[in-house]
Amino acid sequence: MSRKIQNGGAPESDNRQLTLNLFCGGRVTEIPLAELHEPDPHPFLVRDDDAMGLLAESVRQHGVREPGLARPRSEGGYELLCGNRRKRACEIAGLPALHVIVRDLDDQAAAIAMVDSNLQQREKLLFSERAWAYRVKMEALNHSGLKAEQNSVDVLNGQTGESRNQIFRLIRLTELVDPILDRVDARELAFNTGVELSYLSYDEQFIVADAMDRHGVKPSLSQAVRCRQLKKDGKLTPERIDGILAEPKESPVGEQTTRLKYRRYFPASKYGKSSQYENPAPAASRPT
Repeated sequence: MSRKIQNGGAPESDNRQLTLNLFCGGRVTEIPLAELHEPDPHPFLVRDDDAMGLLAESVRQHGVREPGLARPRSEGGYELLCGNRRKRACEIAGLPALHVIVRDLDDQAAAIAMVDSNLQQREKLLFSERAWAYRVKMEALNHSGLKAEQNSVDVLNGQTGESRNQIFRLIRLTELVDPILDRVDARELAFNTGVELSYLSYDEQFIVADAMDRHGVKPSLSQAVRCRQLKKDGKLTPERIDGILAEPKESPVGEQTTRLKYRRYFPASKYGKSSQYENPAPAASRPT
C-alpha cells in the first residue's frame, strides 16, 4: 500500500461541512470496478478477513446499500475516496460495478473527505491506519492555510477526542519501517516502544528488526529508550543495538522504574526527524 503524501490544491473553509456536503445531493453513478482505483495516499487497509467475508455475503444477498465517493483522475478512471471495502466485497461477490457519487475535488478536499468518512465508518483501526490517517489529514489541513487558532492538531483533537500529545505520538509511528510497524499493529511490540524506535534512522530500525528475528525477542521500552539516547549522543552502532536486544529482560518493576527515570530526557514536546509533527507552541505564540 502506498502511503505517500500529496500536496497542492486549493483550500476549503469548512472541512466538516465539506465532508457532509459531499454525500448530499448529486447523481449516483454505477461505475465498473475496473475503473475505480485506490487513493494515493490511502491510510486504510482493505483486508480479506472474517469481516470482509460477512460484508461480501451481505453484498451478494442485498447489494451495496450506500454509495461510495469518487473523483475523476486525470489519467482516466476514478479515485475511490470512500468505499474501497465495498468495492472489494463486490469483487468477492462477483458484482461488476459499484454505485458512487462523483465529485470534482482538489487534493486537500479529497484527502480530508477520505479520512473523515473512513474514521466515521470504521470502528476498529490499526495503529498504522490511525497514524497515517492523522498525518494525511494534518498535511491536507496545513496546506489549506488554517489560521493559528484553527491549528490542524486542534481540528483532529475535536474530531477524534485524542489528546494533542497522543495525536503527535501516533503520527510518529509513520516514521517506522514496515517490519517494526507491522509488529506494533499486531500488538507484538508495545505502542510506546514503537514510538521510541521511530526516532532511529531507517537503517537502524532495520538492524533492530533483524536483531529481533535473530534473537527471538522484542525490545522493551527501556531498551528502546536506551537506543534513542545512544543515537542522540552519536554512539548508536549495529553492535550496540545487537547487544542491547540480546540482554536478559528486566522485571516489570524495573521496567516501570526505567520508564520514569528516562522520561525527563524525552519530554512529550520534543520530537526527532519528523520535526513538522512536533507538539507546537500554544496558539497565542504561534506565528500566523
